[in-house]
Amino acid sequence: MMADRESKALQVKEKREVTRPAEQTRPGLVFTPAVDIFETDKEITLVADIPGVKADDLNIDLHDSVLTLEGDVTAPEGPDEVDVLREYRTGKYYRQFTLSQVIDQSKIEAELKEGVLRLRLPKVEAAVPRRIAIKS
Repeated sequence: MMADRESKALQVKEKREVTRPAEQTRPGLVFTPAVDIFETDKEITLVADIPGVKADDLNIDLHDSVLTLEGDVTAPEGPDEVDVLREYRTGKYYRQFTLSQVIDQSKIEAELKEGVLRLRLPKVEAAVPRRIAIKS
């Protein structure tokens, strides 16, 4: 069982292109960022892999309980450089999540560091587990 987990941890995931081109209204590649979601009693954390996206090129939108992530990744070459080989794919990242009533939408925080977006989605107070005192 441990060997199985280790082999999965060593697999490299590449950018995955969105497979529904009929939904696109703009030309160019659109990628689905890989995400991990973690939960504690007080919050849900969403981690999205968006290499090459700068904070200025990232848009996080919340509308009608739908959280939308959009980011542009541009080519890293300089103005005087000419392509010899290109494996770095450029385009747009796009992903949406529907948030439940458990999330306190006014307190969502986002941090982008080294190509990894971390969103902290705090739970509303009513959803946080609490211990009920017993009177005797």
